[in-house]
Amino acid sequence: MIRRIWFLPVFFLLGIIGAQEEVVVPVDETASETLLQVGDIAPSWALMYAPAKFEFLKNWTIEKGQRLRRFKTQPERHIVVMSFFATWCKPCMKELPHLEKLYQKYGEETIKFFLVDITEATRNSPGFEDAPESGPFLAEKGITIQVLNDNRGVVKEKYGVTTLPRLFMIDQYQTIRLVKQGFHKGEDFEGELSKIFEELLAETDEG
Repeated sequence: MIRRIWFLPVFFLLGIIGAQEEVVVPVDETASETLLQVGDIAPSWALMYAPAKFEFLKNWTIEKGQRLRRFKTQPERHIVVMSFFATWCKPCMKELPHLEKLYQKYGEETIKFFLVDITEATRNSPGFEDAPESGPFLAEKGITIQVLNDNRGVVKEKYGVTTLPRLFMIDQYQTIRLVKQGFHKGEDFEGELSKIFEELLAETDEG
């Protein structure tokens, strides 16, 4: 059985609450709230990673009975890990090195890692105007995971991201298997995700 762990989106004050660290994302008051849970189908997206170059969720995972977007050239389904972050988010900077280690460990497996950058989507909010751009900022920290730019916050809204960091693990059939909110001091972050990776990879082998 897959270990299913999820946390409801909750608004917290900026800073640290107990052992969990997360920060509030500036919210568009006209946007409707989305609550995604384990077992839901992950909303599809297309995000730019370089000028005029886009990545699609359905390149890697899609519902049962359907073919991947690029089936002929990219027929293998993948587990997808996507973590929303911003360069002004201090708890994100604590999570990212752990994600990078997992990326280095599982980079040759059928797992895709994406960092979804919402820095530009929040730049016009008071206090976030001078946030550094993610490219050079992450390079200095040794983070090599592919960054996808959610400059208008469209995917952020689809996934109901109201606090950072927010991580989603999606299986080979576009089903959400883990929703992780905040960074928890003292937790075995890498061990927890590794266990779920191994279980999902075993499912792939069986399928």
